[in-house]
Amino acid sequence: MSRIPEETLQQIIAATDIVDLVGRHVRLRKTGATWKGLCPFHPEKTPSFHVNPQRGSYHCFGCQASGTVIRFLMEHDGLQFMDAVKRLADAANIQIKEEFDANAERAAKVRNGLVKMHNELADWYHELLMKSTHAAAARSYLKSRGINAETARNWKMGYAPKSGALLQQWAEGKKFTENLLVAGGILKRADEDSDRPGETYPFFRHRLMFPIRNDYGEVIAFSGRHVEPNQGGGKYVNSPETVLFNKSKVFFGLDKSSRAIRKANRVIVCEGQLDMITAFEHGFQNILAPLGTAFTEFHARMLKRLAEEVVLCFDSDNAGYKAAVRAFVILAPTGIIVKVAPLPTGEDPDSLIRQQGPEAFQKVLDESKDFFDHMIDFASANQNLSDVRERTSFAAEMAGMIRLLDNTMARDAAIQKVAVRLGIPETDYRRQVARANKAGANATERTGRPAEQSQPLPPQDRTSTLLCQLALSDPEILDWLRNCGREELLQDITGTELLALVWNSNSDLSNPSKMGSFLTSLRKEEESALNALLAQPMPTGGQPLAVQALDALEVKRLHNLLQHEQSRLKQPGLDSETIVKLNSRIMALRKEYLDRRGRLQNIAPLSE
Repeated sequence: MSRIPEETLQQIIAATDIVDLVGRHVRLRKTGATWKGLCPFHPEKTPSFHVNPQRGSYHCFGCQASGTVIRFLMEHDGLQFMDAVKRLADAANIQIKEEFDANAERAAKVRNGLVKMHNELADWYHELLMKSTHAAAARSYLKSRGINAETARNWKMGYAPKSGALLQQWAEGKKFTENLLVAGGILKRADEDSDRPGETYPFFRHRLMFPIRNDYGEVIAFSGRHVEPNQGGGKYVNSPETVLFNKSKVFFGLDKSSRAIRKANRVIVCEGQLDMITAFEHGFQNILAPLGTAFTEFHARMLKRLAEEVVLCFDSDNAGYKAAVRAFVILAPTGIIVKVAPLPTGEDPDSLIRQQGPEAFQKVLDESKDFFDHMIDFASANQNLSDVRERTSFAAEMAGMIRLLDNTMARDAAIQKVAVRLGIPETDYRRQVARANKAGANATERTGRPAEQSQPLPPQDRTSTLLCQLALSDPEILDWLRNCGREELLQDITGTELLALVWNSNSDLSNPSKMGSFLTSLRKEEESALNALLAQPMPTGGQPLAVQALDALEVKRLHNLLQHEQSRLKQPGLDSETIVKLNSRIMALRKEYLDRRGRLQNIAPLSE
């Protein structure tokens, strides 16, 4: 594989006047050291879009759009990375000489190996389920759920045996290495504190296996289900995240149902794999299921590309109500129509179809309700809406939902509906929704940004962010940080992703063109978040404050490790030797934690 050399990217960025480039599309006016205008990525009346020629970057304080000249072309003109770079290079009369990228070649080789391994493993699991005596319990379970051999073949259901020796024998025969199986989440390594540290064992044991496929039908992971009532572990266990698999970006069964979803322009969302399979096999083919995780923005954008309407087929209890609310909050800003089809009490699609036939499930779907009608019906049955306080509280909750709708007509219809059904004057309720909308204006504005397949950054640790800003503001602090030898602490603290990017970079980030090149190597969310930091006033305090911040992170790391060891001590079934080791480690960690925390009392706010 080839790539554009970093030196060439730096040359292209340095040769491009970002004010001139952006100014062709946005009317800019100079304000101090930056230029300001109306954001081209979301509708606004008050300018919040800033261009910084010294840093070669832009940032919108309204929708958080940010980046370099390359990102601007990608976002504004809908170009891929290489196309944007080549357009800028042509404009600057710079010749691009691509070079071989060994890392990308290795990554592609690993991915291909993992796909091959997963697909062949699915075949082996399936063969065990259909023929092996080891899988008798799994076959009995399928029979009890009304799943016949034809359905098992259609979905290539399989069985993961109890014995790790069988998996090892299969892998050796196929020449799949232990490291490859670990990388694919099929094998897991024992912890260092275990009896056999580093030794591998199967992640899935004695489970009914459902292959998880991507849009192209490649097996990228598995979901394993209990086959016996008192079996240990969770009822369903999904593969851990790998380079192939992120459960927040995958729907079970989408490779089979996408064509039917597009044709119907409607997607039915249920909660489990067997629910989806049973419904699909009985003719409801515009259906899918998330993998035991809440809806994400990625899920929502994926569904919006497939259909205009989503029907949430959830339980009719309080848990189902809350699940519908969580899904609506994610789905509504995309403009997709959300309906709810609550199931009869105690039923799921699988049980309903098996016991009462497909007609009963079709009736549930036919009676699906607009989201707000469902919410009001549920509240009427479970709350005393004649009480002024309860009605007012519920009306406020609905106002918060209405503001998420992405167009005026949909909001007007929802306002009228809720006002009429709750007996609230429409003018008063419009004002209430307007207040809710104002409070969440930034979130509403973000829906106008171009969609991109992405995974949001987790919330960043405050002390980590401070240290990141200090490193970005002073080359000497960044050099000290890179050479302090303490980067391992980032592994034990959540929310340090941005600091890790800066810490582990090799670029001179004080050089605008090198900073620009560095930013283009990041994911969009990382690039945007770092640009947002750069757009803020930099903290004062210099290296002494940076040293204090790093010490505060060390205290936080020790606190996290202490909590982790204390939670391990509470696990049932520990032998006496393990308990002694854990207690000894806890005492040592507590002493070090208290000592370090005591020395940081004068800067306590940093370590909170």
